[in-house]
Amino acid sequence: MAPKDTSLALAMVSLFVHFSWNWVGAVVSDDDPGYEFILELRREMQRNNFCLAFVSIIVSDDNLFLKRYNIYYNQIKMSSAKVVIIYGDKDSPLQVNFRLWNLFDIQRIWVTTSQWDMIINNGKFLLNSFYGTLSFSHHYSELSGFKTFIQTAYPSNYSDDFSLGILWWVYFNCSLSLSECKNLQNCPKENIFRWLYRHHFEMSLSDTTYDLYNSMYAVAYTLQQMLLKQADTWQIDDGKEPEFDSWQMLSFLRNIQFINPVGDKVNLNHEEKLDTKYEIHQTLTFLPNPVFKLKIGTFSQNLSHGRQLYMLKEMIEWNTGHQQSPTSVCSIPCSPGFRKSPQLGKPVCCFDCTPCPENEISNMTNMNQCIKCLNDQYANPGGTRCLKKVIVFLGYEDPLGMSLAILALCFSALTAFVLSIFLKHQETPTVKANNRTLSYVLLISLISCFLCSLLFIGHPSFTTCIMQQTTFAVVFTVAASTVLAKTIIVILAFKVTNTSRKMRWLLVSGAPKFIIPICTMIQLILCGIWLGTSPPFVDADGHVEKGHILIFCNKGSILAFYCVLGYLVSIAIASFTLAFFARNLPDTFNEAKFLTFSMLVFCSVWVTFLPVYHSTKGKSMVAVEVFCILASSAGLLFCIFAPKCFIILLRPEKKSFQKFQNIHSKI
Repeated sequence: MAPKDTSLALAMVSLFVHFSWNWVGAVVSDDDPGYEFILELRREMQRNNFCLAFVSIIVSDDNLFLKRYNIYYNQIKMSSAKVVIIYGDKDSPLQVNFRLWNLFDIQRIWVTTSQWDMIINNGKFLLNSFYGTLSFSHHYSELSGFKTFIQTAYPSNYSDDFSLGILWWVYFNCSLSLSECKNLQNCPKENIFRWLYRHHFEMSLSDTTYDLYNSMYAVAYTLQQMLLKQADTWQIDDGKEPEFDSWQMLSFLRNIQFINPVGDKVNLNHEEKLDTKYEIHQTLTFLPNPVFKLKIGTFSQNLSHGRQLYMLKEMIEWNTGHQQSPTSVCSIPCSPGFRKSPQLGKPVCCFDCTPCPENEISNMTNMNQCIKCLNDQYANPGGTRCLKKVIVFLGYEDPLGMSLAILALCFSALTAFVLSIFLKHQETPTVKANNRTLSYVLLISLISCFLCSLLFIGHPSFTTCIMQQTTFAVVFTVAASTVLAKTIIVILAFKVTNTSRKMRWLLVSGAPKFIIPICTMIQLILCGIWLGTSPPFVDADGHVEKGHILIFCNKGSILAFYCVLGYLVSIAIASFTLAFFARNLPDTFNEAKFLTFSMLVFCSVWVTFLPVYHSTKGKSMVAVEVFCILASSAGLLFCIFAPKCFIILLRPEKKSFQKFQNIHSKI
C-alpha cells in the first residue's frame, strides 16, 4: 500500500548534488525492486555527471551470501566513497551485512529509507557507526489522537481485540480470568510507558503507520463508493445484504483518489504522475533516549528544478564532529585556472587537474574545457580571468623611444654644427678640397637621415608608415651616392695629374655629380613599385608580447623592402671598393682612407642589421631599425668630417701642398 518509490532516486541524487557528493557507493538487495532502483539511480546520476563508486548486490541465498561476504566487505572498505546508499528488504541477508558493518565500525554516511530505522533503533548497534544516518521517508501528516491511542491501548478498553490481549499477556505478565479466558487481570497500567521506552516504540506516527492508516481508509472508502454505486439497484426489503467480489474491489482500488481526514491527497492510480514528497531525517543520539530522529529536509517532486530539495543545513550534525559537510569525491575538485583531464578507463568523476593552456582561462570549479580569451585579451597568471591587452608602440614616452629620439636630435644638431663650420670656413683649402658642394649635400642628407628616424617613433599611422620607408630609402641613397661621387672625384683628380685628357674632361665637366640624381631616381622607381604593389600599412600583433597589442608599420612587401635595402647596400659597397683602391693617394688632403672606413662602418651596420632585426620582437624590432639608421649615419659623419673639423678648428696653421692647390684650381 505504500507509494511506489518512483522519485526516490531523484530525491537522493538531489541530496548528493546539494552536498557535492559525486562519488557514491550503493548496496541493494538481489530482487526486482533493487534492480529497478539501481537503474533509476544510474540514470539520475549520469544526468548530473555523478558516479557510482561501486554497486554491491546482496544475494538472497544465505549460503551464497556467506561465500561472498568478503567481497562485499572489501568493496565498501576499500572504496574511497564516503557516502553509501542502503536499499532493499530489511528482512533479507542485506540486514546481516548491515549488522556486520556496524560490528567492524565502518564509518560512512549511510543513506537509507525509513524501513531501516527499525533496525537502527533496536538498540543493538554501535551508535558511532550509524550516527548521522540520513533516511528518506514518504511525507505523512500527524493523526490527531494517535499518541493518546497508543498510551491508552489497554485490554479493558478494547475487550474485543483478541490480538491486543495476547500482546499484554506476553509482555506484561497479565493473568487470565478463570471465568472468561479472554479477560485479563492484574495488568499494571504504569508498565506500559516503561515497556514502550525500553523497546524503542515510537510514540509519534511513522510513515509505515501512516501507509497502513491510508490502506485501511482506502478499503473503507472503496466499500463506501461501491455501496453508493449500487444504492439505486439494491432493495432493502428483499432481506439480502449487498455482496461484492474481490476483483470488483481491486478494480476500484487501482483507480481511486481521495482526500484523507488529515487533508492529504491519496492517489492509488500508479499510471498517473504522482506528486511524490519525501521527508529527510537524521539519526542522532541524545540522552536519555538512545536514538532520536531529526527532520532536516524535504523533497517535493512537483516543484521547479532547484527548489525541489529544501535542507536545514544548520540542523545537521555530522559524525566527523565538524559543522562543514564531509566530502565524497573520486578526485579533488579542480580550482579555477585548471580543467578536468579524464583518467583513462575510469568514470567521469575521476580526473586529473591540468592547468589551462596559454591565453585560456577557467573561472569556475571543475570546468571540462578552458575558455580562450579574445584576441584583444590575455589570461592573467592564475588563468582565472581575461584581462584587456595594453596597446603599445615605440613612443616618445617610452624610455627607449625617448633615448633614441634625443640621440637623433643630438646627431642632427651636431651635423648642423659641422655644416655651419664648413660654411664659415668655406674658403679654406680643407673645405675646398674634394668639392665643397658635395660636402654640403652630404651634410644635409645626413641631417635628413638623423631626422627621418623620428618617423619610426610614436603612434603609427598610414602616413608615417609610408614616409618611414620611402624617406629612409631616398635620403640614405642621396648620402651613399654622394659618398660614391666624392670617391670618384678623388680618383679622377689624381688621374688628371697623369695628363689623361679623358680623365680631365670628366673632372672638369662635373660628370661624377650626376651620380647622385641617377642613383636617387633609381631608388625612387623602386619605392614607387613598392608603394604601387604592396605598400606599408598599420598592423597590430597581439602575440608578440604577452598582455600587449603591438601597433607597428607592416612593411607590406618584404621582397620590395629587401630590394630597396639591397640597392642601398650595393651603392655603399661600390663606394667602399673605389675608396679602398684609392687609399694610397697623398695623405695631406686625401680623404680616401676616411671614405673607406666610413663605408666599412656603413656596410657593417646594415649587414649586422638583418640577423639582429629578425631575432627581435615587438618594439625592439623598431628600435633596432632606428639604431641602425643612427649608427650608419653617425659613422659617415664622424669618419668623413671629424678629421676635417679637427684641422679647421684645432690646426688652422696647417697649409696645403702646392700640388693639391693646383689640382683644386682645376676643379
